[in-house]
Formats: sequence, structure tokens, C-alpha cells
Amino acid sequence: MKKSISLFLLFSIFIFGCKTANEEKFEELDIPTLEKAFETFKESTITHRRFKHADIQSLIQKHSEALKVEELGRSVEGKSISSLDWGKGETKVLLWSQMHGNEPTATMALFDLFNFLEAEGDEYDEIRNILRSKLSIKFIPMLNPDGADKFVRRNALDIDLNRDAISQISPEAIILKTVRDSFEPVFGFNLHDQGIYYSVGNTPKQATISVLAPAYNEDREINDVRRRAMQTIVGMNRVLQQLIPGQVGQYNDTFEPRAFGDNIQKWGTSTILIESGGYFGDPEKQYIRELNFIIILNALHQMATGSYAQYTDQEYFDIPDNSVKLVDLILHELSVPLNGTDFQLDLAIRRREVNSGDSYFVIGSVDDLGDVQTYFGFEEFDATGYKFREGEIYAQSFTEVSEINEAEALELLRQGYLAIKVDNYEDGDLHGLPITVLGSEDEIESGWQLGDTPTFFLEKDGKVDFAVVNGYLIDLKEPKDQLFKQVIH
Repeated sequence: MKKSISLFLLFSIFIFGCKTANEEKFEELDIPTLEKAFETFKESTITHRRFKHADIQSLIQKHSEALKVEELGRSVEGKSISSLDWGKGETKVLLWSQMHGNEPTATMALFDLFNFLEAEGDEYDEIRNILRSKLSIKFIPMLNPDGADKFVRRNALDIDLNRDAISQISPEAIILKTVRDSFEPVFGFNLHDQGIYYSVGNTPKQATISVLAPAYNEDREINDVRRRAMQTIVGMNRVLQQLIPGQVGQYNDTFEPRAFGDNIQKWGTSTILIESGGYFGDPEKQYIRELNFIIILNALHQMATGSYAQYTDQEYFDIPDNSVKLVDLILHELSVPLNGTDFQLDLAIRRREVNSGDSYFVIGSVDDLGDVQTYFGFEEFDATGYKFREGEIYAQSFTEVSEINEAEALELLRQGYLAIKVDNYEDGDLHGLPITVLGSEDEIESGWQLGDTPTFFLEKDGKVDFAVVNGYLIDLKEPKDQLFKQVIH
């Protein structure tokens, strides 16, 4: 009889335990819920990626009632670096963004997230209550304000903060290390942007988001700390595959002994790297901002509920590595004359951004030529039968660049002119014309060789049908809408 009672008690304890465990399970957040939350709480005052330290100060103060705001210290140039705290749970989470000044995508998403967290009395209260009761979250939205103001990677000492985790030369690095040590977070988010030319494995798909659970030693071993980050990333990737299928890459996990992500992992915080790359038609990264909001909120929910634990190491390693396989434009089989002989070759062209005041312009260059079959182009053109042809400068100069519009510039291209001259201009003057604009004493730079600015015509049977201007391909018969970001040379 005693044995039967004991078995009954054990069975009752088991049933009760299962019931309690089930009560603690939470439903995963679905995509429509996450998308609607972003649209509802998107911070409307941030509309582009080149915002400055001063632009976010009022936004930080706007949240000072619902989130605890603290000035952590000052940058090299004396700008404030603030944190915002929310939640009262046992699991601590630290998020830091814009360690590199020209990597602001996640910063935008954090301000969207602040709006979400401080709201109440709506359909998202259950999510907030779970997060609030389970997590204590500390956000550092702009770690490198000096770099952000100049829209450059490094700080005012020209130090890469992500290579200053050990030496602690920069005040910004000291701030991050001090916060990590005093707060002792279980989880950390290292939020970055990567170049737009990253692809997913050996495919033409752009790596819109890359993720990584950084290694904590050279052997890239997996302990419980790193495994938690890997598992959380798997959950994030499941969401992303529904939104941008095939456009998630895994960042290289070679151990970097000076980097914050690697060392914070080493110091016991499960660290998740998010790299925001490119998405076609999204130059200001507003859709990628939405993706950041969605996956960060999803990950916080995983951390609050413990649902990340269901995922395996193998699912993490199944995420394909990213690589740099993309270029802006590929011209296939272009005929190029040299020493009386025509050579058929491919050109791979990239356009890089150059800061100009609060804006920027682009400079195109030939990145590779010959056989470029290992590259993929955002735009590819079969130039079979077309010959390289240099262009001319229009004889009549203009006093101001405003004297010519886009339609007139296109007509000059059709007439065989690749450039115009403007008398009155200052270095750094920008324009949006589909033609090269020169100062009164300048000459056109045109070429197809490595490093040249690709500016030339494509000629077939004596007729010019296409122009390449600073790396932009222009169909002279049916020009498409393009955003030209050029400077007067």
C-alpha cells in the first residue's frame, strides 16, 4: 500500500510539474504581429541614416520617464554617451549600437523599440509584460558620437573602437567595458552595418543581414555562453527566412583578440552580432531598420521565455557563410581596342560613397576585369558586339550647373558628349545629372582599366546606344529612373 501511495505522489508531482512548465510556455511572436508593431511604433523623426548626435538627444529625453536615462560618460570630443534602461527581470541584456559612427541602422531600430516598450494599453501589453517581468535591458544607442557626426567608422582619435577592448585607449571603449563589468549581462547585442557587396555564400543573393555568435578563443570552441547566442540566432534566422529568404549570412567567426564582441563572449556574456548589409532599392536602409526591430524584439522574447533553448548547434552552422561576391555593374564581353587589336573582356564595376558635408557622392571604379565569372552584379549587361568608345567634352561651358537639366544632359550624351564644363563651382559641389561635370580647367577621365573611373560609350555598328558615366549604365534610348549622386570635378 505504501508503495502505491509513493507512486501516486510521484505521479502527482510529475503532472503538477508538467502543468507548471506548460504554464510558463509562451507562444512565439508571429510575423504579422512584429510587422504591425514596427509600423505602429516607428520613430517618424528619423527618416535617413545620416543623423547626428544632436538629432537623437531630444529623442533620448523623450523616453526618460518610461526608461531610465543615464549619462555614462563623454566621447573624445566631449559628447555625451547615454544608456536607457527598461525592465525589472532577472535576465540582464545589453545592446550597444553605432560603435562605428557610419553604421547607424540598428540605432534607428532601437528608437522604434523604445516607442514600443514605453507604450501601454494596447494589443502588445502581453508581450511587454513578459519582457518587463523577465528581462532587465540596458541600451547604448550611440557609442561613437564623434564618428557619427562625421559619418566615419572610427572615433576622434582615429581608433577603431572594436579593436580597443583590451588596451582601453579610448574613453568610449572604457565606457563599454565598465558597463559590461558592472551590469554583468547574460546576453549582449553587438549591432553593426556591413558593406552592401556581401553575398550569401556563392550566390547572387545579397546578405541583407549577417549574424554571428563570436568565438571566444582561437579554437572557436563552443561553451554554454556561446551556445546560447547561437541558439538565439537560429530563432532570429527562422523569422528572417520568412521575410528575406536566402538573404541571411553567417559572418566570419575567426577569433579577433582585440574585438569587443569576441571578448564580451569570453567574459561570460552570450553575444550576438547583427550586421546590416544591403537590400536592393533601400539605400537609406529603412526596410533593414524594420528587420532589425523585428529580430531584436523576437530575440528579446526568446530570452524572456527561454524558447531559444529548443534550437541546436547544427541549425546555427547551417546558416551559410557570407562572402564579398557582389558588384554594382558587370559588362560582359565588351570589345576593348588596344594596339590595333580588339579584346573581348568583362568589367566588374563598384561605386563607393564619399562623404561631402552632410551628404555624399559616389565614385565608380573598375574593380576587376577579364574573366569575372566569380562575381554577381546588381546589374548585368551583355555587351557582346559593343565596343568601348571614348566621349568628348561639350564645347560650350555653363556658368552654373543649374543651367542644364537631366533631359538636356541625356541629349548631350546621345550626341556623343560625356562631359560638360561649369565655370562657377566650389570643391565638393554635388549634382544629380547623368553626365560628368567638370570645372573650367579640368579634363575628362575615362577608362576601362583597373581602378579607372568607368566613363565611356558602348558603340555598335557605328551607333552609340549606351553610356557608362561614373559606373552608372545609361540606356540612351529608354533611360530608367536612377539616383545619380555625383560631384563636380
